[in-house]
This record gives sequence, C-alpha cells and structure tokens, in this order.
Amino acid sequence: MKINKEIKIALMAIVALVVLFFGLNFLKGLEVFSTDTKYFMAFKNISGLGTSTPIYANGYRVGVVKVVDYDYTNERDIMVEVGVDPKLRIPQGTTAEISSDLLGNLQVNLLLGENTKEIIEPGGIIKGDINEGAMGKLKAMIPTIEKMMPKLDSIMTSLNTLMADPAISQSLHNVEGITASLTTTTRELNTLMGQLNRQVPGIMNKANGLLDNSANAVTALNGQLAKVDVEATMTRVNATLDEVQQLTNRMQSNEGSLGLLMNDDHLYRSLNTTVLSADSLLINFRQHPKRYVHFSIFGKKDK
Repeated sequence: MKINKEIKIALMAIVALVVLFFGLNFLKGLEVFSTDTKYFMAFKNISGLGTSTPIYANGYRVGVVKVVDYDYTNERDIMVEVGVDPKLRIPQGTTAEISSDLLGNLQVNLLLGENTKEIIEPGGIIKGDINEGAMGKLKAMIPTIEKMMPKLDSIMTSLNTLMADPAISQSLHNVEGITASLTTTTRELNTLMGQLNRQVPGIMNKANGLLDNSANAVTALNGQLAKVDVEATMTRVNATLDEVQQLTNRMQSNEGSLGLLMNDDHLYRSLNTTVLSADSLLINFRQHPKRYVHFSIFGKKDK
C-alpha cells in the first residue's frame, strides 16, 4: 500500500508538533506526564514570578511553578499553583518566599516548619512573601536616611567651618612637630635601653660580688664575735665601773687631798687670800721697785 505525499507531510507535521510541545515544556522545566503533588501559594506581590520558576527547599530543587492566577479585581491574593515532588512532606507552618540572585533570576524558597507531625495536605495553601534581601533592607533604611540628611548637612557645614580655621592648620603643624620629637625621644630611649641592656650584666656581676663579699665579711665578723669571751669582758667592765664608783665616792668625801680640795671651803678661802696677797705684792713691786732691789754704781744706798 502506497502512502501518498500529503499523508507523509501530515504525519511529519504531527510529529514535529509533538516534539515541539515536549521540547518547550522540557525547556520550561515542566513535565507533561508529571506526578508532582499540587499545592497553592498565596502572595500579595509576586515580583515578576512566572511559570517554570524553580522551587527550592533547603537549597534543593523540589518543584516548579505551573500556573499563576492573578485576580484582576484585587479582592484576594495572587494564587500560584506549584508542583512539588511527592516525596516531600511539607510541615504545617511552612512559608514561601520569592528571592532573586544578582542576575535577577527568581526562585521560590520553602521555609519548612518545625512541626513535622502535622503536614499540609496536597492542594493546601502556603502563605508567601517576598525576600528583598540587601536591597530591601536598604529600601527600609531610606526614610531614616532622609531624616538624617539635614543633620548631616549641618555637621558637614560645621566641619567645613572648623577646617577653615587657621588654628587647626597650626595645630596640625604642632602635632607634626610633636610627633617628630616623640620619634627622636623614642630613638634615644631605645639607644639608652640598649646601653643599659649591655651594662646590666656587668652591674649584676658587681652586685653579686659585693653581696658575696658582704656575706663573707658578716661570716668573718660572726666568727670573731664567737671567739670573744663576752663573760670575761663584762667582768672587767664591771670591775672598772666599780673602781670609778669608788673614786667618785672618795672625791665626794673629805678623805684625801682631792676630796679636801673639792669639799673644804677653808682651803678655798686660804688659797684666795694667798692669791690676793700675791697680787698686792706684785702691785707694790711695780710701784716701788727700789724698795726690793738695791743697786748702785758707787755703793750709795738709796733711802
């Protein structure tokens, strides 16, 4: 049986359409005969999310976005139908977030809940949100930054005024001079410390020698002190003190010449009278020397 040309063209067209259909779905990440479990995600804003967007759980791809149902009346959330690997059991409390990488590629991350005993049944709804990352945090900081701008402008004006003050420039020059002085001082201190480090061993050796000599001198002194007969020396000292006491007693009594001289006032008065007489005699001798000395060339007496 002969197949005419039209039938061959029709069959080839059908095969091409089938291959195209499966190829496009494969490129989109969709499986025609998929056994994925169906879930729904509710978002306020999907940030450009579309079909074939991958879904990850703990960094592992577990599904794909299949249908986006946008409510043009804006009366409900945007519902996103997803297909998830049937082996994944999604716990209650799980949420979804839309995130993007540096190249702008979107993906949906499942933040699995901790209650593993209760799961979301297939066809259930998972709450979703957008993870704006660093840009979102920066966006949240914009109102605060706007409030700070007037203060920053005032601070910059004050800084400009302060830096224009000649005293600041002079202070900087002074700081430079102080820094140079500190550098010189530090260098001199390092030199001094180096000299001290070289001299310290010698000083320590001398100190050790002095300590050794002192210890030897103390040892020798102890030896000499040990040889001294302390008891005999103290006996002699006591005997000497007794003799001194006896001499003092005799001086205080009327016995002996020294005792009489110190205690007898009659002897004092006699000595005083004798001294006065001698003084009068000397005065008379000076006034009338001829009475006591007779000298003449011709032997004539002076009356």
